[in-house]
Amino acid sequence: MEADSAETVNNRLRQQNLNPVKVKKKPKEFNIVIGSGVEAKELVQFTRQFATMIDAGLPLVQCLDILSTQTPNKVFANALKDIKNTVEGGSTFSDALRKHPKIFDELFVNLVQAGELGGILDTILNRLATYIEKNVKLTRQIKGALTYPIAVVIIASGVMSVLMIFVIPAFKNMFKDFGNSDAMPKLTSAVIALSEWFVGHLIWIVVTVAAIVGVVRYVYKQPKGKRFFHQVMLSAPIFGPLLQKIAVARFTRTLGTLLSSGVPIMDGLEVVAKTAGNVIIEESIMYVRAKIAEGKNMVEPLAEKKVFPSMVVQMLGVGEQTGALDTMLNKIADFYEEEVDVAVAALTSLLEPIMMVVIGGMVGTVMVAMYLPIFSLAGAIKAE
Repeated sequence: MEADSAETVNNRLRQQNLNPVKVKKKPKEFNIVIGSGVEAKELVQFTRQFATMIDAGLPLVQCLDILSTQTPNKVFANALKDIKNTVEGGSTFSDALRKHPKIFDELFVNLVQAGELGGILDTILNRLATYIEKNVKLTRQIKGALTYPIAVVIIASGVMSVLMIFVIPAFKNMFKDFGNSDAMPKLTSAVIALSEWFVGHLIWIVVTVAAIVGVVRYVYKQPKGKRFFHQVMLSAPIFGPLLQKIAVARFTRTLGTLLSSGVPIMDGLEVVAKTAGNVIIEESIMYVRAKIAEGKNMVEPLAEKKVFPSMVVQMLGVGEQTGALDTMLNKIADFYEEEVDVAVAALTSLLEPIMMVVIGGMVGTVMVAMYLPIFSLAGAIKAE
């Protein structure tokens, strides 16, 4: 039984003509929770089910009670129970959600609040579920674009390290047994020298790499350092245009969802800035917000900052003039989400052969260098 104290439980049981022998508080379960502890697909499922129940006319508290018992995720179930108790205590649903910021972010809470005020909570929840699904797809594309080259670089580094530490020294010892090591091909001598240097300085190499990673992480945590890295990422030759398209898709989808749900543009821009994922874009959005507060439109400050393509800025201008900014934002989001699909596929297709050629060239060079003396020795034996 859920209650504030053991005395409350005793009173409830006595009202049911039950005489409890012992009432003891249930010990808390020890769980290691990474991040929010709730996956995006669980949040989408909850949002859609909740919208269906609200649309069917079920009371808010009853919906939360049903969903908390059906959720297999204990972290999510406990959060929903706490939200239900908070609502029963007289708080609004959006205020109850605010107590769990790791699960329900500011965008989610603001949209729910708009739905409560406008009496269209079920409609807002369905929009939220669609938004989360699209955002998850976008995030998966970003990870896919970055994971492939990183994984290939790590594998290539591992393969080359094994060759340098174990394979090449074994060949070197074998060549010593053959004698006449001075007559080895220049390529073989160069590869063996590189292997000797690598093995001899292995500890320093590891320390240097770890130090570089540590310095980069430290600098990235500083505001100026983070801003520098984000600027470099947006200006990068291959990844820069892709990151810009992702930023446009995220900005337009998020702001379009907020505006179409009745959230004021000033509040919407503040939420969008926090979810931008890039300091440069966040600063630009907050600059636009400040200019709108001064009485200007959205187009001029956006064009001034030059973080988004001119086509996007012009389309937003048309949306402002026609009074259909939310519709225009969603149209731009649809277009750029497709653009991101194409760009990620093209990037993967481009990187795959490049990586294969680079890795194959490195490994092939080492193998050729190691077998050249063997071929030379075989030719000398045949000539005799």
